[in-house]
This record gives sequence, structure tokens and C-alpha cells, in this order.
Amino acid sequence: MSATRALGLALGYAADRVWGDPRRWHPVAGFGRCAHALEQRLYRDDRAAGAGHVLILVGAASGLGYVAERSLRNPLARIALTATVTWAVLGGRSLEREADAVHAQLAAGDLEAARTQVRNLVGRDTTALGPDEIARAVVESVAENTSDAVVASLVWGATAGVAGLVAHRTANTLDAMVGHHNTRYERFGWAAARLDDLLGLPAARSAGLLAAALGPDPVGALRAWHRDARHHPSPNAGVVEASFAGALGLQLGGVNTYYGNRREERARMGYGRAPEPADIPRTTRLARRVGVGALLAAALWCVRRDETRRRRW
Repeated sequence: MSATRALGLALGYAADRVWGDPRRWHPVAGFGRCAHALEQRLYRDDRAAGAGHVLILVGAASGLGYVAERSLRNPLARIALTATVTWAVLGGRSLEREADAVHAQLAAGDLEAARTQVRNLVGRDTTALGPDEIARAVVESVAENTSDAVVASLVWGATAGVAGLVAHRTANTLDAMVGHHNTRYERFGWAAARLDDLLGLPAARSAGLLAAALGPDPVGALRAWHRDARHHPSPNAGVVEASFAGALGLQLGGVNTYYGNRREERARMGYGRAPEPADIPRTTRLARRVGVGALLAAALWCVRRDETRRRRW
């Protein structure tokens, strides 16, 4: 079973690299519409209502994934299901395309287009960002989302199959929808944010180790992780951003301005210079290596688990 799971993960990863996210009828978008509709019915300004919202949506979606996988006896059918779901939940290729598009606009000198394009990657106010600040936004987003949209899915897919793939992606989607520090969601979105932090914890550490092992400066990555990650407001994003910064010889962090004039002073991550547009391709190359490393580790874990089970029998 684990060998078929490994093959399904590999095929789904390959599909994401070739095609990116499905252009139409994306299941994650459909889930988002369902989540929004349920929110309209359940919303109250308290944590219990938010926890119920998360429990219903993540529980139902991951339960369906578990039943679907278990109901298939044919190994080829299981491989196809795992591959399809993996393709649907991964976002590495689309993340890279967005970063490449911003880089191309900056290289062409079209700052306004770059400011608009980068909004697909970050939630901050981009209307006054210069080229280097746009580059920082892209580097930070690629680092964080390589963990969230690639490594975490492979970790949970290897660990729990289709149910794990679905559970992580639905929790991550809910966090993006309601896990915000604002008047409406401070309490209602608490459960979604905490669940996403919990499910993302092993992936962030795995992504940090892979960035160190596969990046140009392993020692710098580990030093930045050790020194800086704990100062980030996110227990997971801090690990990945610090590791990428150290591996690439950059320094991330600084002032982020969000819509509504909310400002955050983010701790500095890394020992190097500030990012510039030429660092965007360096970041996406490292993100690709981290993704391949995560896939190989997930496949190896699946195969080794099969071997361990055979020895016990």
C-alpha cells in the first residue's frame, strides 16, 4: 500500500510541475465556496463557533478522502486517486509562475505591473513598494509557501494518504480565509490558525533542513534558523524564511504595511544583504530543489514503511 502511495505522490508532483493548478473546477476553490457558505450560517464572534466551522469542514473533507481511498481495492485505482488529489493540493508550480511573472515585470521596468502581480503572493499593501521591497515580498512568500503548498502536502500524503493530503489542504485554506488578526476573525479564526500551525509544524522543519542541505550556504541557513526563526510571529514561517535567507545570503524581514494602514515590524531573518529582483530566480531554484527533496524523502518513507511491515509479518 505504501509503495502505491509513493507512486501516486510522485505522479501528482509531476503533474503539478507540468500543468500547475487546475485551470477550471479547482476542488480547493470549490471547498472555499462551501466554507464561505457555512461561515454565513455558523459565524459568531467566539472561538467555539470557529472551532465548529473547522471541525465540520476539515473532518468531512478528510473523512471523504479516507473512505474514497479505502474503498478502492485495485492498486492502479489507488495510485490514480492519490496522484489526482496530490496534483490538486500542491501549489509549487503555480507559486513559481507567479514569482517568475513578478521578476519579468521588474526586469522590464514595469513597476506598476509588478506591484499588481505580487498581490497574488502576499496580503500586504503593495501600492508604494519599490523593486527591492517587491523582491523581498516574493522571496518571503516563495519560502513560506514552499513549506505550506509543497512540503506539507507531501509530508501528510506520505503519512496519512489521501486523508492526510485533504486534511492539510483544507486546514491551510481555512487559515487563509479566516485566520486573520482583525475584528471579524480574531476569535472565530483562532481554531483554523492553530490547526494550520499544528499541521504545518513538521513540514516547516523539514523544509528548513532541506533548504540548508540543498542551498548554497548550509551553515548560514542553520545559523539563521537558530538565531532568527523564533522572532517571527509564525512558528512555522519563521523557520522556513530564516533558512531560505541564510541559505541565499539574504536578510528578510522589515516593515510590512497592510490594507487599512496596519503596520508590522517583522524581525530580521538572516545575515546578508537585502533582497533585490535578481534574487527571485535564485529563490525559485532553491524552492524547486526543496520540493524534489521533499518528494524523495516522502517516497523513501513510504517504501521503508512497507519494508518494516513485511519484516514484522
